[in-house]
Amino acid sequence: MPVLGALTRRVGHHRWFAAAARLLVPADRAVGRLTRGRVVALGLVPSLILTTTGRRSGKPRSNPLLYVRDGDAYVVVGSNWGQPHQPGWSMNLLADPAAEVAVKGRRVPVRAEVASGVERDRLWRLLVTEWPAYRTYVRRAGGREIRVFRLVPVGRGAAGDGGSSG
Repeated sequence: MPVLGALTRRVGHHRWFAAAARLLVPADRAVGRLTRGRVVALGLVPSLILTTTGRRSGKPRSNPLLYVRDGDAYVVVGSNWGQPHQPGWSMNLLADPAAEVAVKGRRVPVRAEVASGVERDRLWRLLVTEWPAYRTYVRRAGGREIRVFRLVPVGRGAAGDGGSSG
């Protein structure tokens, strides 16, 4: 799938792609759930399933997201495909930074840290290297701050401790 992944990265800048991708998120979420995180985004880009706690409902909320690695941590961005409003999962992490990621079938409890300043700039460069369309999403978001989160493994299932659940 390297060719399809490269093609996906090229068309990711287009509005039609973002609109189509938003419509496919529920299907991607279902495939990710059925495969326990082994298949997300059809394997076209590095993706995980992030499960947060709904800030209003208190219920688990799962979302497929592109990620990059930063040491043991996973880095995700609240681009919301360039829409003018923050994604719900981003606001959920601000309310409760405890979450879980499913990556390649492995479930890992994490704690979210909002990146800022020089650290955000460094992580942003990693993200746009993986998905150049993030630059386009910034313009579309109309001045909204696009949050960058570092998801740091904690406790059982943390990288390096040999544990995993699932």
